[in-house]
Amino acid sequence: MPDNKIIDQGQLSQSTLLSLINSVTDGVIALDKDLHVSVYNAATLNLLDINVIDPKQKINHYLKLIDQKNNPVEINRIIKETTFISTYRNFKFQYSDGSLINLSLSISTIKSNFNSKLIIGYVVLLRDITQEKSLEEERDEFISVVSHELRTPIAISEGNISNAMFIADKTKDIKVIKESLKEAHSQILYLADMVNDLSTLSRAERGILKVDATEINVISLIDDLYRNYYPEISAKKLNFIKDVSEEIKLLRTSELYLREILQNFITNSIKYTSSGFISISAKPYEDGVVFEVTDSGIGISKTDQQKVFDKFFRSEDYRTKQTMGTGLGLYVTMKLIKIIGAQIELESKLNHGSTFRLKVPNIKS
Repeated sequence: MPDNKIIDQGQLSQSTLLSLINSVTDGVIALDKDLHVSVYNAATLNLLDINVIDPKQKINHYLKLIDQKNNPVEINRIIKETTFISTYRNFKFQYSDGSLINLSLSISTIKSNFNSKLIIGYVVLLRDITQEKSLEEERDEFISVVSHELRTPIAISEGNISNAMFIADKTKDIKVIKESLKEAHSQILYLADMVNDLSTLSRAERGILKVDATEINVISLIDDLYRNYYPEISAKKLNFIKDVSEEIKLLRTSELYLREILQNFITNSIKYTSSGFISISAKPYEDGVVFEVTDSGIGISKTDQQKVFDKFFRSEDYRTKQTMGTGLGLYVTMKLIKIIGAQIELESKLNHGSTFRLKVPNIKS
């Protein structure tokens, strides 16, 4: 009887242990000293996309990892070299279909007792950190892009202001001073636009942008945009065309967001159009209004059209590289488009211009 009681307690202890590790969302694998799998949980099977683990197989049969350079990782060697606790975050696991995930791998030793140096096994913890890695890479890219884009206008502004101060002290040539200050001013306006994009992006990503819908006079809105951008477009010797249907009615939406969306389309057209025209139009569309901003600029390749609204995207076209930009403008624009429930269509042909078509519904009260 006493012996049976001891066995029952041991069985209960093992059952409790298995229940415990199966409740863990991370993959848990226990290995013997020869690296055969002795215990594993359901999360491990899910993570490795397999149905069962054969205890006769060593861990490297199932855990086939690659490093950041896509070289195979000798997981058996790494485990055997572990003396206490080691953590790795730069390994990837490849599935049979070729897809990859980033893994966090923690390895710890199992010793015969607390003070012993004799290792009798190992515990391996697995976690899918693909999303974390993506966020880390996005953060690093964000810092890199913004830092780069800030340096150029700051350097140009500082140089022009220094030049204006130098001329003011030496020759007092008002024309040169005005030109230097004008260029510095344009760079500061660019910085202001960047800060505005970053601020809008931050609020959109946190989900705190709200739609303040009002009745908008579409004709007045188009007239206002035309009046504001005409000097800049005319200075590039481009024709600026507006076409607003006489049947247009009031549109209930966020004037702030709609204006920013259309402004982004117009400023993009100005950047990438060196000859020809830019046009903006509006006409009734179902229960709303369809806006179009068309230009005769450099156009967008079919490949780039799939990515043009992605965060930080900048085309490899050398003509695009000649203009400043963070690759955030159209990404922020897409956020605003979704917030007001609009639809966007892009038609473009390389070297033959682009059309951004925005279908904006009336927001119900």
